[in-house]
Amino acid sequence: MYKVALVGVGGISGAHIPAWEGTDNAELVALCDIRPERTEKFAETKHIYTDFEEMLEKEEFDILDICLPTYLHADYAIKAMECGKHVICEKPISLREEDVDRVYNTAKKNNVKFMVAHVLRFWPEYELLKEIYDTKKYGKLLSGTMTRLGCYPRWSWDGWMMDEKRSGLVPFDLHIHDLDYMVYAFGKPEVAYKYRSQLPDQDFLTINYNFGEFSINTESSWYATSYPFTAEFRFQFENALVANENGKMIIYLRDDEKIDLSADAEGDTGEINLPKSDAYANEIKYFFECIENDKPVDKFDPDELKCVLNIINNL
Repeated sequence: MYKVALVGVGGISGAHIPAWEGTDNAELVALCDIRPERTEKFAETKHIYTDFEEMLEKEEFDILDICLPTYLHADYAIKAMECGKHVICEKPISLREEDVDRVYNTAKKNNVKFMVAHVLRFWPEYELLKEIYDTKKYGKLLSGTMTRLGCYPRWSWDGWMMDEKRSGLVPFDLHIHDLDYMVYAFGKPEVAYKYRSQLPDQDFLTINYNFGEFSINTESSWYATSYPFTAEFRFQFENALVANENGKMIIYLRDDEKIDLSADAEGDTGEINLPKSDAYANEIKYFFECIENDKPVDKFDPDELKCVLNIINNL
């Protein structure tokens, strides 16, 4: 049985904690957060800490899950790996490109595994899109649109998400999801056009990326209103339009036929519907299986991570 500890019991931990609790041969034994109220409900079942150094010194565990604010990711990962712990870390790995080598060199030196949790690589709709692109099932890709929108995160601890030095704002919090997926699925792009509009309580970014034979337009924003979170895409291939919109994954074919691959699609479409899958559980399962079977974490290439950070830092 592998023992797991988690540091940072904020919003995203609500996806990570149940994922670990549903993982066979793994036990989430300890939680750490500087806010005692965040861990109160777990006090009867977990070892609770308010100091990370104390947990690292006193607690026996094999894997650390980092759900801390962005600016703390790299340093906390390195501290844990220097103590022989495997580490999975929420995205992004850092705000700085040079931290990628720092983190991966530490993992190699200490013979432990590291993974940054870019969850879109494990999301069924995005996995299917990559498969369609790789196999050319509907011909060449011609164009794409990716959208990721939400409201300004006033709820964040100590206002860290609204602090550019600590979060990087929309480019690092929202847009990095889509950019990481694009680099993973399609390779390195060139920035063809960008526009950003910022006010004290909102941040909007649109970028058009050129991949040579096709381009992808992206839109990311924190709006100064209670706009519901939205993450969608639409990709045009020679013989089909693949759209993940309004909670539906639909492939529109040239002859006006459409294939509904949504998890709740009614009727027999002739295709296997997408599973109602928890992508956060999928990424944790993948990382844990790499540890359990001593396999390389090869779904992630450090050069891809550096490429993403380089693009964002040069916007």
